[in-house]
Amino acid sequence: MNDLRSAILMFLVFTIICGGAYPAVVTGVASAVFPRQAAGSFITGADGKEAGSALIGQPFSAPQYFWPRPSATTDFAYNPMASGGSNAGPTNPDFIKTVGDRVASLRTTGVTGPIPADLALASASGLDPHITPAAARLQIPRIATARRLDEGAVAALLSRSVEGRQMGFLGEPRVNVLMLNLALDRLKP
Repeated sequence: MNDLRSAILMFLVFTIICGGAYPAVVTGVASAVFPRQAAGSFITGADGKEAGSALIGQPFSAPQYFWPRPSATTDFAYNPMASGGSNAGPTNPDFIKTVGDRVASLRTTGVTGPIPADLALASASGLDPHITPAAARLQIPRIATARRLDEGAVAALLSRSVEGRQMGFLGEPRVNVLMLNLALDRLKP
């Protein structure tokens, strides 16, 4: 009986500490130190409404926008409740067909030459909001034509939108597709 009482008491103590006190402290510190990130890193569009999060990819497919990295989430693309990759290996016939379809789709827009991997392959989370500068540059002719803009103007906007390595040495330069598309709308809606 003593063991049962001790077990119940330990269960209650650890539930209060791990299930209540610790999460409350972490949430409070995060909200105080990183208020924007703790609130979801939302980006406001030109109309003053929240356009999305800087941390989660958005589905853009219209020719006048930069297209993001493909999403492999279930139910619908960029579903934040179903984050995850396809887990299909490079020899899986379904994977090969999916990548082939993505490449063929890009080719129909006039893309020639090598296609950066991030335009044909989904990320591990399926929610990646960034693409490489090379993947963005590949889309400039399509966007300039669709918006009736000079390719140089779109390229200049892109070069201003490139984010460097985190802390100067982590990762690779990247472009947040949502922020770039919002800047594109400000340039010419």
